[in-house]
Formats: sequence, C-alpha cells, structure tokens
Amino acid sequence: MFRIRQVYDTITPINKEAIAQVQRILHSQFPGLPKKNIGKLPEQLRNPLKYRFRAILFIAEGSRGHVDGFALLFHEPTLNFCFLDFISTTKLKMGGGIGSALYERVRSEALGLNTIGLFFECLPDDPKLSTNPKTRKQNAARLRFYERYGARPIINTAYETPLKPGGDNPPYLVYDGLGQGKDLPLDVAREIARAILEKKYVGICPPDYVEMVVTSFQDNPISIRKPKYVKTPPVSVNNVTPADKRIMLIVNDRHSIHHVEERGYVESPVRIDAILNEINNTNLFLKISPRHFSEKYIKFVHDTRFINYFRKVCDGLVPGTSIYPYIFPIRNRTRPPKSLPIRVGYYCIDTFTPINSNAYLAAKRAVDCSLTAAKMLLEGKRLAYALVRPPGHHAEPSSFGGFCYFNSTAVAAQLLSSYGKVAILDIDYHHGNGQQEIFYDRSDVLTISIHGHPSFAYPYFSGFSSEKGRGNGKGYNMNIPLPENIDGKFYQHILKDALKRIKRFHAVFLVVALGLDTAREDPTGSWNLEAEDFKSIGENIGMLHLPTMVVQEGGYDTRVLGINARNFFSGLWASS
Repeated sequence: MFRIRQVYDTITPINKEAIAQVQRILHSQFPGLPKKNIGKLPEQLRNPLKYRFRAILFIAEGSRGHVDGFALLFHEPTLNFCFLDFISTTKLKMGGGIGSALYERVRSEALGLNTIGLFFECLPDDPKLSTNPKTRKQNAARLRFYERYGARPIINTAYETPLKPGGDNPPYLVYDGLGQGKDLPLDVAREIARAILEKKYVGICPPDYVEMVVTSFQDNPISIRKPKYVKTPPVSVNNVTPADKRIMLIVNDRHSIHHVEERGYVESPVRIDAILNEINNTNLFLKISPRHFSEKYIKFVHDTRFINYFRKVCDGLVPGTSIYPYIFPIRNRTRPPKSLPIRVGYYCIDTFTPINSNAYLAAKRAVDCSLTAAKMLLEGKRLAYALVRPPGHHAEPSSFGGFCYFNSTAVAAQLLSSYGKVAILDIDYHHGNGQQEIFYDRSDVLTISIHGHPSFAYPYFSGFSSEKGRGNGKGYNMNIPLPENIDGKFYQHILKDALKRIKRFHAVFLVVALGLDTAREDPTGSWNLEAEDFKSIGENIGMLHLPTMVVQEGGYDTRVLGINARNFFSGLWASS
C-alpha cells in the first residue's frame, strides 16, 4: 500500500527525509544525471524565482514513510503550462501501479492550475532516432503508457534534433491536453518550447539551437501524433481534491459538554454548528479525529498550580452549576484563598468567565485538537484547522478569562517550536494577551496580534504597541491596536504589514488564532468586515506558503459566522 502526497516544504523532518529519498532514487535511476542537478532539488522547491519554474514534488509514500516513487512537476504561470521533469519509482517498485498513480496526480494538479496542458519529454520509438532495439522497446512501452491518457508526441517539428550530430535517442516533446479538447495554437507552442529549452536546459542548449527548434514549429494549430498503441478512449482526469491537499479538520467532539445556559453568554455550542454547516458544503476539508495527549504539553505553557486548581475545582462542582469570580485578592503567591470557589478570582482576569464541572474536560480536549493539528503539519500536511471551543488566546500561564481556560494556540506553537521558528498571527478582535505573556521572553516564537485598541477593547490592560518583548524576546512581540471603527480595506493594509514581519522572521510554521468577531455586527466587536474581506485575509495569509494551522478563537454572530469561516478558508486554501 502507498499514498500519494505533495511535499510542501523542505524543512519539516518528514519532508527533509522524503526529499533525501527522492534524491537517492534520482541517483539510482538516472546515473547520468550530474550530482549538482540532484543536489539542487531542495532549492528548486524553495526558490522558484531563481529557477524560473515553480517546482512541485509528489511522492508515493509506502509504509513507515518510505518513498517508493516520485514525480517532479514544473509550473510556468506566465505561459500557463506544466512540464513534467521526472517521474520514477524505485527499482523494487516498478510495475506496481505507482507510476500510474503519480501520473494521474500530476494530471489532476495541472488541470487544477487551469493550465493549457502538460508537457514532458519521452525518448523516441522511431528506429531512425533510437538505434538500439532493446532501448527502443523500452521507449515504446513508455509512450504506450502515456498514450492511455491521450498524451502523444508533437509532430512536424525539429524538437527531436540531437544537440550533437549523430546523437542517439533525442527526446520527443509530448503533449497531454488533459482532456480539455483544446487545440494548441502555434504562437503558444513556440513560446512554451522556448521556455522549456531555455529554462530546463540553461547553459546547455545554444541560442541558435533553441531558435532552430522554435521556428520549426509551423502547424497552426500544432499537430499531435495519431494514436499508435491504444485504441480505447483516453483516461479522464480525476478532478476530485486529493486528501493531502485538503485542510485537515479537527473538531472538538466534547465542546458541547461546556454549555453555559445563562442569558448573555455568547460562547455557546451553536458557534461550532454554524461553522460546520457552511464548511461541510465545500470540498476543502478532511475530517480526522482528535488524538489524546498528556497534560504535560499544557504544562509547557501553563503553571502547574493553575492546572491542578482548574482540574480540581471542576471535579468538585455539581453538574449544571457555574461559579464566577467575585473576589479578586492581591496575588500573594504564598497565601492563596483556601476555598476553591473563592480562589477562582485568584486565577481569573474578569467577572464573566465561569467555571463548571465540564470546563476542564472541554478545554483539555480543545488542546488535544490543536496538538493534533500541529502533528498534521509535522507529518507533511500543509493546512490544518482546529475547530474548538472554548477558545484559548486570553489564557496566560497562570490565569484564565475571556471565555478561555487553556491556550490551545500557544500549546500548539510550543510543540512546533521544537522543530523550527514559529509565527503566531492573532486576528481576533481582542488582543491575544495569552500568547504575548507566554512567549514574551523568547525569540523563536514571533507573536503578532491585530486587535481593537485596549482603550476600548477587552482585555484593556495589554495590547499596546509599546509592548515589544523582553530580554531575548525583545522585538519578537508585535501589537497592532486599531481604531474602534474600521472597514475591510483598512484592515487589509494593516494585515500586509504584519505578513511582511512574518516573512522577515523566516518562520518555519504559522499558527493563526482565527477570530471571526471582527465581522460587522458581532456582539463583542465594533469593526465592519464582510465575507469578501475574510476571503482576502485568507488569500493574503496563504501567500506566505508556510505550513499553517488555524485555531478557532472568537466570533459570536452565528448568522454570518459560518459564511465568514468558509470564505476565509476558501481564500487560504486557494493561495497556499
């Protein structure tokens, strides 16, 4: 058994190992390939501007992460075509269906990119061009394979002219129209042929050779060889979104046990239903179950005394009852109040965040979801969404508030920080004081919060632009407090500044604390963002092209909550 997945980065351990295995396959299956060409693969994936193609790597992954085959695809967005540079299996896996699965995935990707078609080179089956019968038989087998999909050589050109006179096995240029039924215009074909020769063979094909090949294209539209081996209709392109391209969706399956049925309490279970009802109508998500994680991960960011208190006080409450803080003693660490209900004010920062018998269980499960999302990134996924309640971004190391108990965003960022630098982007209407306080002394986690100015917005005591970090963390906390009334256009301008800071930080992972309470008429906010604004926000964040996980924070207008979430993720998915 194997799965096909795209390698989205060159940094996570699982993808670094996958790339190394691909390089070993290249060395084994293409012994004539220069070592420098094999060695540049990671940079090709990282730096499309240098190589003038966007490189896309697919792998066929077997048990225990072993790479059984790969396909390296180039995308040229200006001319709008794809070029398949390599497709290969290991010597032990030839003939096992891996090649077909890889090519079908490549076709699906090229069609999804709305390209004119897929091009690649294939060695000839003409005795005049391939003199060795054994080699020619192998060439014919490859051409027969591709012909099943409707991919056939372009004819009546000089593309298969050897670079050196008398050279053997010069390649055909093969065209796969991806079942779109469109002719290939002469001027387009010439530009594509020029781009392939100049970009793939930079420094190898002389200018006069390139010009000779390009001007040899004369047919308009370009002629494709008639079927030679296959008489059945071509295999159609699979246009279903592959599993590895979907957003991994992890829903807190225990969120509803935390239900405060008191008037005015807006952090209700219907919030999750409102979002699910909308995003389930898309083909963007793949739902997976939350994994269980030990409490030790929470202890990395929260004080053990606070955790123990929270668990104990919840265990001791009668189901259906809630306690609110009403006494706020000065924090004398040596003499906290003995009564657990009274002590709630020792840990809470406000008067409207209750504790009940299920608060710990729901908050702990929210953390499980965020950690599962983080693990998805470490396993090579590009996008993950922890759809959780209660939220968490107001929870500090030793305090809770703002409907938040454990900081799920910070716990996930802490786990990811063991593998590379992490940027947290908090786009909730309210300041992400929890992440700020947890990472304030650190330079490996960049915390950015765009929020309503604390002069009028909760939590009031933090979120000022002057708060930039402390010690090693100086300069790694960025607060962007905004006016009380803003629209989407103003917000987009501010967001782009935040994204520039993330780029300069060279983050390996991005964690987004998603607050949808920035929407027009949200009961806890004052801004005026609309559905299209959320789509643009997602698009701009996606253009960072980082492994990204999203943790649900605020958003309380259930009339538009799901619509705004769907638009955000549509934009994020499309541009990532």
